Amino acid sequence: MLNKFDDFPIHQTAEPLAHPATSDRNVYDRTWFNGYAKDGSYYFGIGMAIYPHRRILDCAFSVVTAGGLQHCFYGSRRAPEERSEMVCGPMRIEVLEPMKRVRVVLEDNDSGISADVTFSTRTAAIEEAHQTLWSGARRVMDATRFDQFGFWSGWVQSPDRRIEVREDVCHGTKDRSWGVRGVGEPESGGAPVVPNGICFVWAPLFWDDHITHAIFFDGQSGEPLVREGIVAPLYASEAEVPGVLDGRDERMATAAHRITYHKNTRLAASAEIDLVRLGGETRTITLEPILKFQMKGLGYGHSEWRQGAWKGELATGSETFDPRQLDLLAPDNIHVQQVVRARDGEREGIGVLEQVVIGPYAPAGFKDFLDGAR
Repeated sequence: MLNKFDDFPIHQTAEPLAHPATSDRNVYDRTWFNGYAKDGSYYFGIGMAIYPHRRILDCAFSVVTAGGLQHCFYGSRRAPEERSEMVCGPMRIEVLEPMKRVRVVLEDNDSGISADVTFSTRTAAIEEAHQTLWSGARRVMDATRFDQFGFWSGWVQSPDRRIEVREDVCHGTKDRSWGVRGVGEPESGGAPVVPNGICFVWAPLFWDDHITHAIFFDGQSGEPLVREGIVAPLYASEAEVPGVLDGRDERMATAAHRITYHKNTRLAASAEIDLVRLGGETRTITLEPILKFQMKGLGYGHSEWRQGAWKGELATGSETFDPRQLDLLAPDNIHVQQVVRARDGEREGIGVLEQVVIGPYAPAGFKDFLDGAR
């Protein structure tokens, strides 16, 4: 199966580019964004992914405002043979300039959400360490991810209000990842497997002239499976970003996190992150949540619109919920991002804290699959 990029000298295997190097049914290739006002007045999330062996392409757009409702659009279709065709019903993603500028359009549809927003990067691409997680002898996650930090312009219309999105107000992170991870319907058959507990924390933060980023996967005893801290320059304009890589990102020796949870939930009430440099110097950042976004609005753990699930040749859907009225220990509600104020001594920043804790997790005192903080 050929597509137009087979005309470029970019092959990594003897197969056409449309042929993944693995036959794992859960291979995926995802584009994901967030965007949020620096005062925490709104947040929107965007996702689109293709699952070549499942032959599915799906997408979502979700927006929440401070004190308001979260509105969600979902779309799914049979995957196109041309992998660069990032269109699903009324939603499309246009790469205007690779690693620099991307446009996302959601045309009028029954959800009441529409948008035309453009992401402009202010960092070079930042490649996270390769992430591999195991269940016994099987890789259940084997993925590469890179991030870019930037600003948004355009507009978002929700059933509640129209948001004029301006670069001087709206921060955002672009997240591109690909590889293998659990998506779609659970596999059946074989001997039952008791899943281990896991904690995932992801914290991209903006400061005046640089960004910090921290990524964690912890096992159920708190043992580090992935632990990474990064500091990188934040450029004043898109034109000043020197290229795909600028070689100026500083990798920490390690990083650590401490989270205080709201009682009877697994939701962070506050957090601290330590970035430990190679020389041992430690920078401690405190995080104060100011706006919550439920990741099920982008299909993560959703009971009906979960990522990678077959919905038919073309299907769209929507829902609205009040994020303040949810059961925060329900399985589809524990995965969240929160807009956070960041502080490091006299410095102040803004960013997001993403977290999901499933199963036992000793550092928080969680003993069951979904018990809450005491």
